[in-house]
Amino acid sequence: MTMNTTGRPTAPAHADHISGDATISGSKGLLQHEPLIFETDRWAETGVDLPKTKGVKSRLGGVTRKADVQLPGLSEPEAVRHYVRLSQRNYAIDLGMFPLGSCTMKHNPRLNEKMARLPGFADIHPLQPFRSIQGAMELIKELEDWLLKLTNMHSVAMSPKAGAHGEYCGMMAIRQALIARGESETRKRVLVPASAHGTNPATAAQCGFIVDEIGADKRGRVDMDDLRSKLETTDDIAGIMLTNPNTCGLFETDIREIADLIHDAGGYFYCDGANFNAIVGRVRPGDLGIDAMHINLHKTFSTPHGGGGPGSGPTVLSEALSGFAPWPLMVVDSSHGTDLLTYADHQDDMPGSDVQPVGRLTAFQGQMGMFVRALAYIMSHGADGLKQVAEDAVLNANYIQARLKHVMTPAFDGFCMHEALFSDKFTAEGIETIDIAKSLIDEGYHPMTMYFPLVVHGAMLIEPTETESKAELDRFCDALEGIAKKAAEGDPRLKGAPYSAPMRRLDETQAARKPVLKWTAPEPDQMAAE
Repeated sequence: MTMNTTGRPTAPAHADHISGDATISGSKGLLQHEPLIFETDRWAETGVDLPKTKGVKSRLGGVTRKADVQLPGLSEPEAVRHYVRLSQRNYAIDLGMFPLGSCTMKHNPRLNEKMARLPGFADIHPLQPFRSIQGAMELIKELEDWLLKLTNMHSVAMSPKAGAHGEYCGMMAIRQALIARGESETRKRVLVPASAHGTNPATAAQCGFIVDEIGADKRGRVDMDDLRSKLETTDDIAGIMLTNPNTCGLFETDIREIADLIHDAGGYFYCDGANFNAIVGRVRPGDLGIDAMHINLHKTFSTPHGGGGPGSGPTVLSEALSGFAPWPLMVVDSSHGTDLLTYADHQDDMPGSDVQPVGRLTAFQGQMGMFVRALAYIMSHGADGLKQVAEDAVLNANYIQARLKHVMTPAFDGFCMHEALFSDKFTAEGIETIDIAKSLIDEGYHPMTMYFPLVVHGAMLIEPTETESKAELDRFCDALEGIAKKAAEGDPRLKGAPYSAPMRRLDETQAARKPVLKWTAPEPDQMAAE
């Protein structure tokens, strides 16, 4: 896949845009100035002074700490204020709309959090005997049943911990199927559209496949002519990894033909299900000829992306791949209740002696908290409610596209799915996508996804999700419309934004490549000079 290996400068070229926003204290209204906790210059103080113990022989074997612990001393109100002030610098979905495209940052119902904290779910241990956690295992089985019905697939592996882990599970199952066919050494090529998620080619390479990129057509979908040319030689085709809806926010309308072409070539169809929230309850992936697909529970069924985890990426498999699912499998036995069976326990029931399933992907069976949240979300919506989730997500995205297309440039003609994609063609010379995104911070919003997908120049990808009201969408569109008009006029102030954030525009490229991960006290002469 085409990648930017050098980065782009993100710091403002000139500092002369900074004016009139400084305060004596460094604070701005209710946003309090707060230095690093190490910069408080309170190293000699502690909360409690304890006398040294007498007559006690150390049992540390000569490894007793000889230097100070090197932590600053703070009173309780100082410590509390420090972390409260830091928390106010974080943008959150509970604060406002989070327009990150492809990430599905939607409201997380509090009911789901309450359910996840119930005794028997929140406090169970992964090494407890199965007989003591039958309720939790029954919940997982019920969630499995929902996922299979919503996708019309044959089986589901619940252990993958995130989207990329689910991709890995699906591609490992494909590799095991090729091994069983005796074709693992010849079928190495995996086709990956340019509009796929960035983890797709990485996962294929991780599983030992060779990535062959397919271009996008003028509609933002798979270029079918390019695909057919890639299939002129089929003996080395292992499969395809396709995201649907893709990262241009568009449904792949030729998906049935794509599936038939791949199957006719002897390969398998992996679908990235990260955008399943756009079609849940409306389209069953199993009806489209898909062999494997992961589902981001933390995007489609509750907890929003971006919270630092935990995630969950169950992978549904077609009948052709079910025998290669990772172990252990969860089964229900009338006499013993719900149990986990390993490959050795169940080998006699496998369809053939040459079938070797994927081994364990993780030590334990998935992420219990995410299972509870997802099932609570599903059951509170019901089948009709899940269908409305997809419809409202698509409606909101198209509303944003319709509101802004007179001042911004939609990347492609026609309606979108769950996210609206714009290019930077409407901007005046010298104004870039990053200037628009940084200006949104001054308006009180987290920026949209920038420069992705790579098939669109200066891309701005906006996903409102289904949980935003029309009033909130209008508030966001009003702000972005005003910025877009300034960008079209070439307003130079955009180059210095943000002005009102706790931190000004930084050189993010250098910060990513040369991060400062450890605080180091300045030298005494340096402090004297300052």
